[in-house]
Amino acid sequence: MMGGVDANPVLAQVILCDAAVADPSGKVHMLGAGWSVTGTPTSPQAVAVLLKVPWDRANMPLPLTIQLFNQDGRAVLVTEPHGDVVPVRGDGVIEVGRPAGLALGSMLDAAWVLNVGPLPLAPGRYEWRLTFADLDVPAPFTVRA
Repeated sequence: MMGGVDANPVLAQVILCDAAVADPSGKVHMLGAGWSVTGTPTSPQAVAVLLKVPWDRANMPLPLTIQLFNQDGRAVLVTEPHGDVVPVRGDGVIEVGRPAGLALGSMLDAAWVLNVGPLPLAPGRYEWRLTFADLDVPAPFTVRA
C-alpha cells in the first residue's frame, strides 16, 4: 500500500554486464551482458536495472538501492582513497511521467545503471541486491580464483 491506496506492483530485472548506460526513454545500452562468473580482482562491471512502473505509480519519486553482499549476507566494504570504509552500493530515485492519453493500467519503462570499477573480491559467491518499491531482487555471481 502506498498513501492508503492499493498500488499495482512494479517489475524489475537486474542484469550484470561489463558496461552500461541508461537513457531517458527507459532503455539500457549494455556491453558484455548476462555474465555470472568472474575472476579477481574483478573487471569493471555494471549493474543494469530494467523497471516497469505501473500507470498508478507514475509522477511519484520511487527510491532504489543496489548493494553488493557476500555469501554470508554481509555488505561488501571497500576503502576509499581518502581512507573511509564504505559499502559498495548505489542509490537513486526513479520517477516516470505519465504521458497524456496513456491507457489505464499501462506499464512505463524506466532504467537505472550502476557502473563499478575493479573490486578486489575474494573467491566465493556474491550478490547484487536491488531494493525498489516493494521489491527485493537478487543478482548472484561467483568470483573464481
